[in-house]
Amino acid sequence: MIEVKDLKKEFKKTIKDPGLSGSVKSLFHKKTETVKAVDGLTFDVAEGEILGFIGPNGAGKSTAIKMLTGILTPTSGTLKINGQIPYKNRKQYVKEIGVVFGQRTQLWWDLPLTETYSVLKEIYMIDESKFKDRMEFLNEVLDLQEFIKSPVRTLSLGQRMRADIAASMLHSPKVLFLDEPTIGLDVVVKDNIRKAIAKINKQDKTTIILTTHDLNDIETLCERIVMIDKGKMVYDGSLMKMKNTYGKIREVDVSLFDGNSADKIKLSEAFGLTCEDYDIEKKGTGLVLKFDSSKVNMTDMLNYILKTVGVRDIAVKEADIEEIIRMIYRSEVKLSE
Repeated sequence: MIEVKDLKKEFKKTIKDPGLSGSVKSLFHKKTETVKAVDGLTFDVAEGEILGFIGPNGAGKSTAIKMLTGILTPTSGTLKINGQIPYKNRKQYVKEIGVVFGQRTQLWWDLPLTETYSVLKEIYMIDESKFKDRMEFLNEVLDLQEFIKSPVRTLSLGQRMRADIAASMLHSPKVLFLDEPTIGLDVVVKDNIRKAIAKINKQDKTTIILTTHDLNDIETLCERIVMIDKGKMVYDGSLMKMKNTYGKIREVDVSLFDGNSADKIKLSEAFGLTCEDYDIEKKGTGLVLKFDSSKVNMTDMLNYILKTVGVRDIAVKEADIEEIIRMIYRSEVKLSE
């Protein structure tokens, strides 16, 4: 369905010296540098798959999505979605995709929602019977009935998000791009939005690319993630594989009777660990120890700590997906190619 190969996008950035003299000088002698916003992305997405597309701010996610939706033209590389090249076949291509941006709306602010959908019906040239069937389906999945006659400006954030998803799905697109669909929503509304997205994906077999900073969205909806940083691919694989492969880091939070006794813990001597295998941080009268459980099992580590120092309290934590991703971004965990 989606084929991306060695996708790149470069921008020219003007460089000027500081101060007024620098501004004047730049008028006559412009200096520029090339910024690689997206640098060699390659991945495929199968029909009906929900792909989590994640990365820190400034990673190049938005630029990549703009190329996938046809808004930007790549500097180089190839891109095909359902057999079409987005930036070349834009008029035909937009009929086959839906786009939802969490902080922006495609709805008409002062129109009742029903009229907004009627306008979109004409834009997408949907015949009356298909439009009626589609609205019944979207009403059922997204529970629009309670506010469908209200002007868009009167809707709550959660209602508007449901309305936006319905608008993007009105023409039965083959691919749906969701950018932060649960941003700013409370827990209950987030859960309802996730259930609606999963139901749309299952019943319509819609291919979905989901960008989000809410890792609960990823864990609930996606079996596979593509992670990028500084425009480059960092990881492409399943959540389960990431947890199994990179979830070996364990954290032990120890409260001590004597805080100074933390210096007695010497893991390099006890287990032959290198500095890359563990991290110890003093914390008040205790310490936080992170270590690679593939090098030392938890039982041996706890026995060593209890024998070496006077422990007042101890807590053990496994690295969750959020912590793993945070460590990857900080380069504490090295990903395989």
